[in-house]
Amino acid sequence: MYLLGYDIGSSSVKASLVDAQSGNRVASAFYPKVEMEIKSVQAGWAEQDPEEWWKNLQLATNDVLKSSGIHGEEVGAIGISYQMHGLVLIDKNQHVLRPSIIWCDSRAVPYGEKAFKDLGEDWCLTHLLNSPGNFTASKLAWVKENEPEIFSKTDTFMLPGDYVAMKLTGEISTTVSGLSEGMFWDFRKGRVSDVLMKYYGFSESMVPAIHSTFSIQGELTDSAASLLGLKKGTPVSYRAGDQPNNALSLNVLNPGEVASTAGTSGVVYGVNGKPNYDPQSRVNSFAHVNHTAGVPGMSTEEEQMRIGVLLCINGTGILNSWMKHKVVPELSYEAMNELAAKSPIGAKGLSILPFGNGSERLLGNANPGCSMHGINFNLHNHSELLRAAQEGIVFSFAYGMEVMNGMGIKTELIRAGLANMFLSPIFRETLAGVTGATIELYDTDGSVGAAKGAGIGAGIYKDATEAFASLRKLQIVEPDQKNKAAYQDAYERWKSLL
Repeated sequence: MYLLGYDIGSSSVKASLVDAQSGNRVASAFYPKVEMEIKSVQAGWAEQDPEEWWKNLQLATNDVLKSSGIHGEEVGAIGISYQMHGLVLIDKNQHVLRPSIIWCDSRAVPYGEKAFKDLGEDWCLTHLLNSPGNFTASKLAWVKENEPEIFSKTDTFMLPGDYVAMKLTGEISTTVSGLSEGMFWDFRKGRVSDVLMKYYGFSESMVPAIHSTFSIQGELTDSAASLLGLKKGTPVSYRAGDQPNNALSLNVLNPGEVASTAGTSGVVYGVNGKPNYDPQSRVNSFAHVNHTAGVPGMSTEEEQMRIGVLLCINGTGILNSWMKHKVVPELSYEAMNELAAKSPIGAKGLSILPFGNGSERLLGNANPGCSMHGINFNLHNHSELLRAAQEGIVFSFAYGMEVMNGMGIKTELIRAGLANMFLSPIFRETLAGVTGATIELYDTDGSVGAAKGAGIGAGIYKDATEAFASLRKLQIVEPDQKNKAAYQDAYERWKSLL
């Protein structure tokens, strides 16, 4: 038997087939081969046609079945990971009413800021665990005010993963985790927030049916099965946003466990055992994939609090990419790492703040830009620039992790996929050295995590322990105690520049 996992990103849709018995990936495919179009009609807007997700999902599925030689009848369950915070609107006939307003669209910021003040900052933080911000509920409020005809036709609002599940099963549903990432979930009451819904003027009839993240959420329809080359009735048994799902793919499920990614932007995602928040809203808190409090049909004995605390920094790996393309275009990333390693820890006093990719929630939504400090024309060269860039990225992680530590998440162990910035020895060693955390690197990704999540939800695996028994650890990076003081000195100098 095989498990099929989808990762619905804003750049592409990836599909992976996993052998349920061995836990190994047997094939992957992604579409389109160039990035999906993001339409920006006005500055700060970002929209995508949900139908494009569905078309690319079909292409990726057909490709992965063909390349693996596996028949669709052998697929036992389907899981979905998706880009978070998007808004999809459908009418009573399940027709999409407008393009999806996706995660990086900022038009709803004023609506969220006004709600934060009107509802009260204390109420928002204690009930929603966040400011309503630029999340899905605020995007729906924008539609209500600016596109009243579309709002009046809206039967249900959805997140991107909910739309994909609907196309697969014909059923309209969501999860507590999804509702929390959209700011619709009241953690104090363990239900959809009647206060927020009333404030924005939303009917509760617009809320999809709620399923547990790991559960049979519907079965493949005849038409979907025919399009995809799969078996009618195949269960869709897992659904989660990309960052909670990335944590699942690394088996990060319990309080104190931490997952990280470091691509264009950087993410540290820790699990808390109680609903907590940062008073300054520098990080976000959502229901994690295994949060069960308030899930319909869940007994009191089965309920547990699992809150995912998300630190997202826009300006991280994009700085390293900028250095490659603008400073040393003749070098590969591997050669860049070797050149950076010629400079000592602290880059001979050169510090770089990496925040050059838009406003940073970590800095109170300030947009300071990237800046370089302490350049000495007689001392510094490419080695120092490259090292200082990587150290600056790491230090932004460490700064955010201090906020998470203040919320009760002790970042002593970080799990990550061996990809992007984690391919760099300097990045890995500096992160371990300055935080004191051990770093474990694995061979996995979001689509594989979604496939294994489907196996849990369908009962093919009895639990996450069984599902991730085959998770392959590639490398362990321990903190360098000998150079601890040097890392700390460089970090303190960097912090003083904020």
